[in-house]
Amino acid sequence: MPIERPRMPPAPVSFWQAFAFWFKLGCISFGGPAGQIAIMHQELVENRRWLSERRFLHALNYCMLLPGPEAQQLATYIGWMMHGTRGGIAAGALFVLPSLVLLVALAWVYLVFGQTALVAGLFYGIKPAVTAIVLQAAHRIGTRALKNDWLWGVAVASFLATLALHVPFPAIVAAAAAIGLIGARVAPHKFAAGAGQRGATASFGPALIDDDTPTPAHATFCWTRLARVVLAGALLWALPMAALVAAFGWHHTLSQMSWFFTKAAMLTFGGAYAVLPYVYQGAVAHYGWLSAGQMMDGLALGETTPGPLIMVVAFVGFVGGYLKAVFGPDSLFLAGAVAAALVTWFTFLPSFLFIFAGGPLVEATHGDMAYTAPLAAITAAVVGVILNLALFFGYHLVWPTGFGGTVDGVAAAIAVCAAVALFRFKRNVMHVIAACALIGLAVQSLAV
Repeated sequence: MPIERPRMPPAPVSFWQAFAFWFKLGCISFGGPAGQIAIMHQELVENRRWLSERRFLHALNYCMLLPGPEAQQLATYIGWMMHGTRGGIAAGALFVLPSLVLLVALAWVYLVFGQTALVAGLFYGIKPAVTAIVLQAAHRIGTRALKNDWLWGVAVASFLATLALHVPFPAIVAAAAAIGLIGARVAPHKFAAGAGQRGATASFGPALIDDDTPTPAHATFCWTRLARVVLAGALLWALPMAALVAAFGWHHTLSQMSWFFTKAAMLTFGGAYAVLPYVYQGAVAHYGWLSAGQMMDGLALGETTPGPLIMVVAFVGFVGGYLKAVFGPDSLFLAGAVAAALVTWFTFLPSFLFIFAGGPLVEATHGDMAYTAPLAAITAAVVGVILNLALFFGYHLVWPTGFGGTVDGVAAAIAVCAAVALFRFKRNVMHVIAACALIGLAVQSLAV
């Protein structure tokens, strides 16, 4: 029998009712962006009917055009559509805060107890899983983005530029965007946006924000409102940055972290994996806030906690602030917690501004080749950069002491098994990490 759809929209949702839902979402948003978006669709479109399928996909398409974590931006967008600025702030912040608190606690446990046999064994198995996960990310993005020879060429050039020439990630993004702009003129069909999401034909009954619901007044474009948002955003960035520089100086760890992650926030086209090479270049190779192995461990923790994967920056901040002892040797936890909070603030602040300031503007230009072609080229370049990151992790996994050192065949075998589980059997990432962690613990126990 066909399912009978409701004939009336649900009752209006108050801000505090929405607040409770956004907090719940922040605590259960596992599974990466695809899983998080699926949870929001099921809860908001199918179950609660806060907005229609078409309005949901319209918001998602907008967020996919922006740098930053699309799932968090989608929550911010929906909260903003429903309850204005305070709704967007609540939705976006609560999507992140549970993960921040959890990662601060886990990072502290990792640093204090990481040398114990139990923790060391778990991470011995987790690191190979991370290598396979990053490789899967390159494959997943590549199958979606590399639709023709032009985009394949961009990806290959990006891979070689990163591997052989050590070109910085911002330069690769800029070059890819320029190629996309040129491609929009000389070969527009090669850089046109894909079909995107499937047609919005599903109907789950009338929604609070339905297909024909007029755009709320606070979501329509207004130059005065745009100026206020831009000014507020500039102050929210400049005031804490100025306070840090005044208190500690420009070259202090906290000041440099805040500036570095501001730049990183602008480069997260293609998801969190796209910006990881840039974070590695800065946090590991340039500033030395943590080691390559610690970066892999942080990525594993980010994969197993709720919230966007880019929250790995909180782990980077905590470890950097803790190891650099920015508040002295007697305040290590405080140093790590403050650093984690700062990098989270400077990483996510642009995402809120993109929604509040750019929402009405970008919606009006959706589908314009001048905007979608550079994004297509950047996404292709990201595939090459992520593949290079996977090879880097694999190198340090197999030859932990360098190319001339001893080969760690057990770690390589665990990585192969993780890759088979992900690619061949389509196993859940968290299940793969858990299984590899237990294998690593067993291997280390037998070796003692």
